[in-house]
Amino acid sequence: MSEKKGLTYADAGVSIDAGNRLVGQIGPHAKSTARPGANAQLGGFGGFFDLKAAGYKDPLLVAANDGVGTKLKLAIEAGRHDGVGIDLVAMCVNDLIVQGAEPLFFLDYYATGKLDNDVAEAVVASIAAGCREAGCALIGGETAEMPGMYGEDDYDLAGFCVGAVERAGALVGNEASEGDLLIGLESSGVHSNGFSLVRRIIEQEGWKLDDPLPYDADRTIGEALLEPTRIYVQALLPLVRAGDIKALAHITGGGLLENIPRILPEGLRAQVSLSNLTLPPLFAMLRDAGNIANSEMVRTFNCGIGMVALVDADHVGPVTKALEDAGENVLRIGRIVNGLRGCSVVGDGWSASHDA
Repeated sequence: MSEKKGLTYADAGVSIDAGNRLVGQIGPHAKSTARPGANAQLGGFGGFFDLKAAGYKDPLLVAANDGVGTKLKLAIEAGRHDGVGIDLVAMCVNDLIVQGAEPLFFLDYYATGKLDNDVAEAVVASIAAGCREAGCALIGGETAEMPGMYGEDDYDLAGFCVGAVERAGALVGNEASEGDLLIGLESSGVHSNGFSLVRRIIEQEGWKLDDPLPYDADRTIGEALLEPTRIYVQALLPLVRAGDIKALAHITGGGLLENIPRILPEGLRAQVSLSNLTLPPLFAMLRDAGNIANSEMVRTFNCGIGMVALVDADHVGPVTKALEDAGENVLRIGRIVNGLRGCSVVGDGWSASHDA
């Protein structure tokens, strides 16, 4: 009888050596995100952060985690991995700023069927780019090679971010009052929600990701759909700390219709008018191809508004100017009225309502 071959982890489809090489490849990307409180060195069992060195005196910690969803399927199909890490960071840090918190540090989880170091490094490099844009440190993460759990070319992402806010400056969603105004900050595209519907439309219409856009022959459908989620932290943080913004709503799953009521107390309702909003051509293309009702659009997609700020009417002018000076495109979209807690959307061709 011949002896059985001794099995190794590599025989099972997992390369320890490739994983070790990846740590060396991504180390410089993490180091590029160093900030006060963190030196962003990888390789330990955990990452440290020094709140005192970051300048906080009586902080509350705020944590958020998220993923990129089925947008990853399009990125994998298109072979474009240099933006999804920004999406991952954005989905977390935008959720922190709506609580008034400054993002401090970020950790990622990258899972794949077979580790491709070039793809993994491109993804982590884009995570580091998002961290630099948000001002937070990439202090650690996890890479999991799991043959049989994912296809060889597939991967999934999750992100975890912790921020801090001085106790007196936290936005807790109960500061709104009748007459406050709603300011919309322009999105960069579909962001990272609604892609199951986007993919259904692509399949139905037979679109290819490298097809030119009907409204812009210089860009492809894939490029437009994979545009990374906008990060609003640096534009909003000074205004939040100055007390000029009463509340913020990150427009993610549920769209305008369901996210705005999350920042309102009982007895107040958001009255949103989209009469002045020209639906961006990417959203119009999706709406027309899928024959999607406008009421469905505003509860599925951001429709061109990625963040909504609730501002006292007396402050709306200075706040708008400060946001524009910070590079944001801003649109006044509504006001707060007395009524059943929720949101009503009206305008030319727009009519939708949600009671929270």
